[in-house]
Amino acid sequence: MPYSLFGTLAFLSNKETINKRLFRAKEKLRELKIKIELPNEAAIDGRLAPVLTTIYLLFNEGYYSVSQDKTLRKELCLEAIRLGTMLIENKQTNKPQVNALLSLMCFHASRFDARIDKNGELVLYEEQDTDLWNVDLISKGGYFLNCAATGNQISKYHLEAGIAYWNTQKTDTKEKWENILQLYNRLLQLEYSPIAALNRTFALSKANGKQEAIIEAEKLKLTNNHFYFALLGELYTDIDNLQAKQSYQKALLLAKTVADKQAIQKKINMLLF
Repeated sequence: MPYSLFGTLAFLSNKETINKRLFRAKEKLRELKIKIELPNEAAIDGRLAPVLTTIYLLFNEGYYSVSQDKTLRKELCLEAIRLGTMLIENKQTNKPQVNALLSLMCFHASRFDARIDKNGELVLYEEQDTDLWNVDLISKGGYFLNCAATGNQISKYHLEAGIAYWNTQKTDTKEKWENILQLYNRLLQLEYSPIAALNRTFALSKANGKQEAIIEAEKLKLTNNHFYFALLGELYTDIDNLQAKQSYQKALLLAKTVADKQAIQKKINMLLF
């Protein structure tokens, strides 16, 4: 059960916190009478980072939505991709980090049709029908990732896009997971987040084995996050199935959406004692 950054919450913030941030931003625009227009070239770099964060958050909300009890909201993801494309089409904002973010979104969007089944239930990564992956979007993701490979700076979007690229490779090889693990290591050095650390732990289990990953996972102590307990459930499966069940049950209590609850219950039902 891989825990992609867009499959989980990219930021450990609830909806109320995000709404407060948006309100404060609107108030600042109003108070300072800031015009909504393209700034001069000298100001673009300074303003680009929060724009990319906003697009990233928009895609994230669409890819893993906790509102309307709907796991996938394609319209939000497609709007984020549209906004990213607009930045690429303007030579002043056609920067490496913008290409990297657009690459990241294309790679994740390529698996839309495989993530939700006909009953609206979440399909975990390892159970997805890879024939449903969109090869055109995977190709576009590769194109934009190649365009991002200029200059001498690497952003978090470059690293996340690299991880997303490897997750579009259908063959489950040691090389794949070792590359993903190394990318997570670099991402955590660049910008630490508990969720990225959680994602890294799953990659560690695939590259080096579950025993090593369990030690690292339990250090995180994200006890208010259902993905943390779901990961522990995955790691303990076939090592200590009782511990795995207890972890999944904790995840079930913390899960917020019907789709997550169904996926976790399915894992519990599959455990053998």
